Amino acid sequence: MHSLTKPDTLHPGDRVCLIAPARWLREDQVAEAIAVMESWGLEVVVPDGLFAQSHQFAGTDEHRAKLVQWALDHPDFKALWCIRGGYGTSRIVDGLRWNSFLKFPKWIIGYSDPSVLLFEAQREGFCSIHATMPVNVPTITPEALSSLKSALMGPSTLHWKVPAHPSNQEGAATGQLVGGNLSILYSLLGSRTFPSLEGCILLLEDLDEYLYHVDRMVLALRRSGALKGLLGVVVGGLSDMHDNAVPFGEQAEEIIARQWGVLGIPIGFGFPFGHIDDNQAFINGCRAELRVSLEGSSLRYVDEFSS
Repeated sequence: MHSLTKPDTLHPGDRVCLIAPARWLREDQVAEAIAVMESWGLEVVVPDGLFAQSHQFAGTDEHRAKLVQWALDHPDFKALWCIRGGYGTSRIVDGLRWNSFLKFPKWIIGYSDPSVLLFEAQREGFCSIHATMPVNVPTITPEALSSLKSALMGPSTLHWKVPAHPSNQEGAATGQLVGGNLSILYSLLGSRTFPSLEGCILLLEDLDEYLYHVDRMVLALRRSGALKGLLGVVVGGLSDMHDNAVPFGEQAEEIIARQWGVLGIPIGFGFPFGHIDDNQAFINGCRAELRVSLEGSSLRYVDEFSS
């Protein structure tokens, strides 16, 4: 996997633009997030039309694509912060043009459905930030917020240590972080946006899925050959999973360990990211070292990629 370019570290006075590639959100629901960014000395731009609504979406596909394109093209923005997830980013991604972004690169920040944009940024050769979004700011932990500030403004520090988990698969690996939502990753199979996982450590999280569907997704990813060359897996929140009247018989963590344990790579569970209050930030595309043992798991940026 080739190394990716990190957009510039932000400084007080830099401009961060809010974007809405998926579901709609009310204006009052971003107020606290704007206040946090402003307390860091950053200027937050709220584009006209950000709070549009078309059924579940933040405006029609054409409307959302136009606003995201405007933000991608803007020469003065240093970061684009997706306001929430839901569904809809994959409906607009094929029409986005990245030529101006390549001249004026900027951080793209988000998780869940906007993982699509993180994977597209990777395809274009740039790091991004998998982190909390404005809709979550009122309820997230201080650690989640401070990790976002660190990823944006430096120093870019990542050193997670988590307790042992019964589904862990032991081992160690160093590779490029590729992170996102399991359902989104599955939905991108066969498309240009699906990330190359060779030489990578894959970070996964998900929310509100049936256990049999988790099994279907991880099985499909393995059977498709998409995991070829994958070096390790880091699993965050697998939140609010559902079962059928006749139980599936395994929890989500057990499903992943069974399906992917045959790969012979380290798999660590219980990391602090995903649809949880402690949704800590990591830089998608940086190189990191994963260690999984009987005592627990750790993940850290390797020295030469730290700011």
